[in-house]
Amino acid sequence: MNLLKVENIHKRYGKEEVLKGVSFELKRGETKIVIGPSGTGKSTLLRCINRLSLPDKGQVWLEGEEITHSKSNINQLRAKIGFVFQDFNLFSHLTALKNVSIAPMKVMRMKKEEAAKLATEELERVGLGDKADAYPAQLSGGQQQRVSIARALAMSPKLILFDEPTSALDPELIGEVLEVMINLARDGMTMLVVSHEMGFARSVADEVIFMEHGVIVEQGPPQQLFSNPKHQRTGEFLHKITELYGETS
Repeated sequence: MNLLKVENIHKRYGKEEVLKGVSFELKRGETKIVIGPSGTGKSTLLRCINRLSLPDKGQVWLEGEEITHSKSNINQLRAKIGFVFQDFNLFSHLTALKNVSIAPMKVMRMKKEEAAKLATEELERVGLGDKADAYPAQLSGGQQQRVSIARALAMSPKLILFDEPTSALDPELIGEVLEVMINLARDGMTMLVVSHEMGFARSVADEVIFMEHGVIVEQGPPQQLFSNPKHQRTGEFLHKITELYGETS
């Protein structure tokens, strides 16, 4: 059974139709990368999947349970979906340890000591065991994003959504975040990632989804999409993105 099923999602903001019927499935342990021009609905799609935005039409299922149903327990379902934002979204007044431990305490009702132990383990998992007592302002952008990933992992999610997790980082800090994500993919974490990092997509993606104007133009294994795209527009976009961000391999 698919872990995630997205069917015919539509979303409009005012007169602008951002998503125009997006459908795909994600198996347990898969990594899918969503690429496409800015303003094409990629971030909106992620927000509709965990109901930060409510789709106007269509359904989303997680483990066979409909997230988009009006009577679903959205907090319970959302706890199964980690979300790593572009701009970290850490609490500036809390240490790295407390940023990671707060959700297990509040949502999972974990005791403070147990949550702190879990947070320590997750910070070590992302290479930040020595930064537990540091505040966000004392951390680099790459370190802050790795704390965000540890925070998502602390909830033992079934799925993690990444919304352009490296786009706010200086170039030399991107690698440390991608390395954590590559390790997660190899460990079997199910991930849906909006990203312009084509080398990352080539190395870890089971499938790449190219979106434009609110629809999926093409999807397939990275080798096929990068080497022999079926649509001319896919090839044009990949050529342009390679010029901007570097080689796809």
